[in-house]
Formats: sequence, C-alpha cells, structure tokens
Amino acid sequence: MFVKLSNPLLTVLFAVLVIFPMPVSGAENHLANDEIQTLQSSGIAFLKSSQNDDGSWTSPKILGITALALAGMLESGADVSDASVQKGLDFLLARTQPDGGIYDPGSNHKNYETSIALRALVAANQDHQYDDNIKKAVEYLKSIQWDQAEGADPSSPAYGGQGYGGHKRPDLSNTAFFLDALVKAGLTEDDPAMQQALVFVSRCQNLESEHNTTPFASKVNDGGFYYTPASGGSSQAGETENGGLRSYASMTYAGLKSMIYAGLSMEDPRVQAAYVWLQKHYTLKENPGMGQQGLYYYYHTLSKTLTVLGKDSFTDESGQTHDWNTDLVTLLKDRQLSNGSWVNPTDRWYEGDPNLVTAYVLMTLANCQDSNTP
Repeated sequence: MFVKLSNPLLTVLFAVLVIFPMPVSGAENHLANDEIQTLQSSGIAFLKSSQNDDGSWTSPKILGITALALAGMLESGADVSDASVQKGLDFLLARTQPDGGIYDPGSNHKNYETSIALRALVAANQDHQYDDNIKKAVEYLKSIQWDQAEGADPSSPAYGGQGYGGHKRPDLSNTAFFLDALVKAGLTEDDPAMQQALVFVSRCQNLESEHNTTPFASKVNDGGFYYTPASGGSSQAGETENGGLRSYASMTYAGLKSMIYAGLSMEDPRVQAAYVWLQKHYTLKENPGMGQQGLYYYYHTLSKTLTVLGKDSFTDESGQTHDWNTDLVTLLKDRQLSNGSWVNPTDRWYEGDPNLVTAYVLMTLANCQDSNTP
C-alpha cells in the first residue's frame, strides 16, 4: 500500500510513476554512452598525469582521494594492468593494517578510507588476486560498525551507523560509503551489518514512525534526510527554528539508496517519503539544501541511486519528466576543463581538489553508463 501524502494528486502521480516508469530510447542510450566514453578517457588521462611518484594522488596522508581516484578509473574502464593503476594499488595495499583495514596509521578516517579502498580492490579483482584483502577489509569494517560492542545499544541514535572511524560519531555519508563497499564486495540485504545499518539510516530521516522516534523525527517531517541523529544531531544544511535538522538532497539520495540496499521496496513508507522529497527538489543546478557545496558528491550519489532504482527518467513534482542521464552527461561535458579534469569553485569537503572531483565525476559517469545497460 502506498503511503498517504498530504496532496492526493501527488499520491496518485507517485504511484503511476513507480509502476510505469518512462523508458529512454536505445538511440539516446547509445549517444550517451559515446559521450560517456569520451569523457571517461580524458578524465582518466588527467588522473594519470596528476599522480604522485609514490602512487598516491594529492597527498599520501589523504588515502581516501587515492582510493577514489582508483575506483573512478577502474569503474570507468581503465585496465588493471595499467602502470598508473598498479602504482596506485601498490600504494593502497602497502597501507593494509594488521586488523585488515586499509588506512594511514595516523588516520582518523579508518572506515572512510577502508570502504573506498575496498571498492577499488573489488574493481581491480579480475583474477581474484585480492580476494583475501577484500575479505579481511569487510571483516574489519563490520568490526567497527556502531553496535553494542562499540558502546551503542539498539536504542541509541548511533546504533548501526559508521563514522570516519576511530570512535568518531556515525553519520549518513560514512554509512553510505560503508554500504556501497559491502554491496560491491557481494554482501546481501539479509547480512546483519546491512540490517543494523538500516536502523541508523532510518533515524537519519525526517519522518516520524516506528523506525524513528528520535527527538528530531517530528520537527521537520518532510521525508528528507540529514547528516546524523547521533551526538546531539547535526545537519550540514542547518537547523530549523524549532530545532529540527534540515533535509538536503545529497543525504536524501544517500539515505534512499541505503534503504534499497538493505532490502526495502518502493512500497515502504520510508522509501516513498524520500522519493517524494526528491521529486519536490529535483535539479542538477545545485545540491538542494546546500547550494553549490558538495555538488559533485551530489552528482555521484544521485546517479548511483537512480541507477539502483532502475530509473531511466525522473519525473518531478510538477509532472515534468527529465532524462537525468543525458542531462547530467551533457552538464559534465560542459564543465570539464581543458586538461580533462573537473573542479568545484565552491571549495568545501575538498571539492576544490581536481583529483577528488575528477574521481567523483568518473564514478558518476560509470553510474550513467550502468543505467544505460538493459
């Protein structure tokens, strides 16, 4: 049964769109793939040119950027035998710790770095040469998930989430990276780690229900998602006058994708509420709720979520249907710099770094390519 929304017409529209998604023609898909491959090639060439001599990107102390660059390159068609890819993989593997995690020894970002490194290793694991590394990394990530062993019982807002690591409070972004890595590694929705994460993700949604009884659930109640309910709660989009945590689009796509990974269907009220929020705020011009901040992270998360949902097109609240794939590829083509890179002039969360942003774009393009595959 569909959730009852405040606007009856919107309820009917949502039901029709879920059941009868509009197709995109094969010719348009083919054109989009041609565009994608051209952009991927130039983006990969840029990352090859910007790699440090030790195999890292940007800084050997910021392992996450190196892992993202490798994942982006490999998912966009770079050959695992390429010299640049091998140097990067060697750099990552040299940071494998005795506990199975892959992170810089002085890092406070152990979950973040291991999750992305795991994604890169899965993409490179064509001959099963990294099976053992992947298995140990998965076990490590599960061991640092916030559960009773980490001091969070099921009633705690922190339960089931992942933070940067090193006992940092959990948040939805890190939990989403964690779940992406687990799915890439082959874990299924019934895995206990996935179901524990669902508890945390549900509490990051502005939706009062049996799944979210936190103090924030009823203050906004618009179906969108925020950063974390833990440690007093936080939203990068700020607070409302009544102390609610504002929803924003990148976290709402991350939350929706995470719920689908954990086995929720489109009929679940949490999924429906998130989808309706995204219909109301659909745009590629900004990260709704955050403006230009985190824009390329937003593109990556949007493209992955809509691909996971199997949405060839997206119909907004007004009933206008968008070919999000072609529109996004065209936008990225227009914003590519002459050296093959991308960068966000609004430099927050390292998006002023062309290595990071180019990695996000390559991952986005790979999602667009996947969405074109029947």
